[in-house]
Amino acid sequence: MAFFGKLKQRLFKSSSKIDEGLEAIVEEAPDTPDTPRAGILDGLSSTDAVASTQKRELDDDMLEQLEELLISADMGVNTALRVSAAMAEGRFGKKLSASEIKQLMAGEVARIMENVAKPMPIYPKKPQVVLVVGVNGAGKTTTIGKLASQFRAAGKSVVIAAGDTFRAAAVEQLQTWGERAGVPVMTAPEGSDPASLAYDAMGMAQESNADLLMIDTAGRLQNRQDLMEELAKIVRVIRKRDETAPHNTLLVLDATTGQNAVSQVEAFQKIADVSGLVMTKLDGTARGGVLVSLADKFGLPIHAIGVGEQIDDLAPFDPEEFAKALLGLEA
Repeated sequence: MAFFGKLKQRLFKSSSKIDEGLEAIVEEAPDTPDTPRAGILDGLSSTDAVASTQKRELDDDMLEQLEELLISADMGVNTALRVSAAMAEGRFGKKLSASEIKQLMAGEVARIMENVAKPMPIYPKKPQVVLVVGVNGAGKTTTIGKLASQFRAAGKSVVIAAGDTFRAAAVEQLQTWGERAGVPVMTAPEGSDPASLAYDAMGMAQESNADLLMIDTAGRLQNRQDLMEELAKIVRVIRKRDETAPHNTLLVLDATTGQNAVSQVEAFQKIADVSGLVMTKLDGTARGGVLVSLADKFGLPIHAIGVGEQIDDLAPFDPEEFAKALLGLEA
């Protein structure tokens, strides 16, 4: 419940954008005796129960406007069409208020996402190798630190490999997290071959009988073939020690990139066989709807979402809480 409060508060940009758009759409309807005005809809306040009672008939024009609103919130065209069509089923021609539309939207968003809300699986295999990938600035290093700290608190032994050997700041950041969590961090000289580091880190994790080995990788743009080939090399080298590794490949996505996240998933899936997603920086964007689009298009497990820098600002993904926060509804 505490995390939902943060999520709702920090998804303000997304929920406010949808909120204002819904209000404008419903207000286009002329006032009639059975649709009195009762103030302004405010989905992020305690006045939600006494929000506007004006209603508008759900017709083709209104559906088109709802689709455009969802697209503007970065849900993508296909997902926006799917959500609006589901909302219209059995309700076409009926009058709906902005509050009722929000409830319907939240229900459809949660329905799309319920099958992808899965925690990262923990296997009896030791070490379980977790490769963390993503573009520059997505939040990979911070995510690894938070996950390692949470796993350690849950009683798992963890080793971190600082595979971003080209960025000293990333190594230092991981070392800080490692010290905080009591987790060893394996490093290599700046500019070293990250594949060699990953290979050596697997040996270290095996020798120490660690439950988990988390391997950081340098940020790489999905359209840089040379960098993507370097990632493929890391995977090949890891498999020389364990042909079943990596057991998890987590793609960390920055919510502020919006629909560009779609092309990132497509590119990283080809190279690293992505097994799950972590979405960061939902607190800094009006594009929270992109997570709905990703769930609808790829069906990949969403393991966690992040809304800040503190360790408890990364939490397991809950589809109903996310949908309500996205739409500015109460828990």
